[in-house]
Amino acid sequence: MPSLTPLMARLSAEAARGDMAIDLPVYAEAGRDPTEAVLLGSGSLSARVGFFGRDPGRHEILLGEPFIGAGGRLVRDALHAARSGGAPPDVDAAIRAGQSMFWANTVPYKPTGNKAWSMGVKRRFSPLIAELLVSHWSGQDLITLGNVAFDWFRIEEPGLAPTLKAFWTRPDRYTASLDIRFRGKALRLHPLPHPSPLNATWYPRFPGLLRQRLADLGWPERP
Repeated sequence: MPSLTPLMARLSAEAARGDMAIDLPVYAEAGRDPTEAVLLGSGSLSARVGFFGRDPGRHEILLGEPFIGAGGRLVRDALHAARSGGAPPDVDAAIRAGQSMFWANTVPYKPTGNKAWSMGVKRRFSPLIAELLVSHWSGQDLITLGNVAFDWFRIEEPGLAPTLKAFWTRPDRYTASLDIRFRGKALRLHPLPHPSPLNATWYPRFPGLLRQRLADLGWPERP
């Protein structure tokens, strides 16, 4: 498996172009270089199951760890509960709960105001994130969070657009799964709604849907 170092350097070079609204004050608060991507964190490239979201938020920048804000904690709470039977007692336990998973975002930088990145920005980073998914991660089961993460795959593979669109109209899209071929790699997408408190329709149902996804995936594996 190739080293992540060259990919991280290319991500930094793309961010250093300076024509995207990275939330500079948050990076300054964290003492982090705003061109430093919040990528895998303490997750695993050899994980069988991964999570794919939109972009990092404030907590992710402060801690240098993906999926550790309000929405991400719902995911990590479910992972901890699946292994230990309860919620993680602190943030360190929440981080440890995700060490056996793969984590990625469509753009690994925090946007100003938490506004979704434009399609132009997503297109700039999509070849690099595709490389992460295809050449660095060895798994195939990817839980996508929200429509932005699910629909992202058509950027690199425009031929997938009709398949993705048709699947998204299904009433069972949050319990069914979709097999795709992405840049030559077989992936199985397991969509879930975005775990944001602003998502009033689906937020209360998210924990149950995630628990079912993990159970269907046989995670965690029992000895």
